[in-house]
Amino acid sequence: MPKKIPMRQCVGCREMKPKRELIRVVRSPEGQVSLDFRGKLPGRGAYVCPDPACLAKARKSKALERAFSAPLPPEVWEALEAQMKEVPSDAQ
Repeated sequence: MPKKIPMRQCVGCREMKPKRELIRVVRSPEGQVSLDFRGKLPGRGAYVCPDPACLAKARKSKALERAFSAPLPPEVWEALEAQMKEVPSDAQ
């Protein structure tokens, strides 16, 4: 029997994709928001494609604010965009 592939929905484009293809955005129990490339950090997670356009769509639709039930300050968005740009595509 083939192994089941876990699927998650990107908050930007709303497409279901394999979990390994997506980047987890996590809000830690302390309230800090960061990208989780390994999927191991504790806290509430939401998934986004490794594409800055999907992060921009999520920002416009306030998808991460809804997922975390908390407003995200602009500096968090800027840090997420910078963090996504600096990570090579094979780091997933």
